[in-house]
Amino acid sequence: MELFEVPLYDDDFIKMIGRYAINLLTVTVLVRLVYYRRSRSKDYLFTFYMLSTVVFFICFTLKKLELELGMAMGLFAIFGVLRYRTDTMPIREMSYLFTVIGIGVINSLANLKVSWLELIMANSVMTALPAWLESMPLLRQESQEEVLYEKMELVHPDRYEELLADLEERTGLTISRLEIGKIDLVRDCVTITIFYHPHQQSVQDVDGVNISRRGKRL
Repeated sequence: MELFEVPLYDDDFIKMIGRYAINLLTVTVLVRLVYYRRSRSKDYLFTFYMLSTVVFFICFTLKKLELELGMAMGLFAIFGVLRYRTDTMPIREMSYLFTVIGIGVINSLANLKVSWLELIMANSVMTALPAWLESMPLLRQESQEEVLYEKMELVHPDRYEELLADLEERTGLTISRLEIGKIDLVRDCVTITIFYHPHQQSVQDVDGVNISRRGKRL
């Protein structure tokens, strides 16, 4: 059956549903279980899901037009350099953005020469590798807060344990490291940069209102 000389159905429809299901599952594991679990930031969840979905359907649709390799690579490059004109996206989020774009392209453009096992392997690696890197203590995402601290007597190296305990008590943060900055002897205060892992902090829920802390992510 055709409508305006366009078939209402062909076998690629089932293929599209199957591949999109794999694509959506992979992006969910990557974004929800890897990225959000570590960053606790919802700012880019909508972007990751929508961009991966849009790229998938664009590539799947255009694949049937038999694009030349140069044009296909140009299309991929356009999405790869995509920038938002609001806030600058941190480099880690840009890495996840590029990954979800790649996942959408791979799942949509894979042809009959790519077996299901190869496709599953590619998706598995692109989700397992970020999860492994995020679990490494050296590469865990950190946020930072800069505070003006008035207890100058605790800044002495012999009292760093008291300094750390006091900052954790007053800020409610589980601190991973500190950097002592500018010391102002005139105003008797010091600038301290606090570093902490977002996923280690408790999230409060008061009367249905979610309260979390937004820090500068590194």
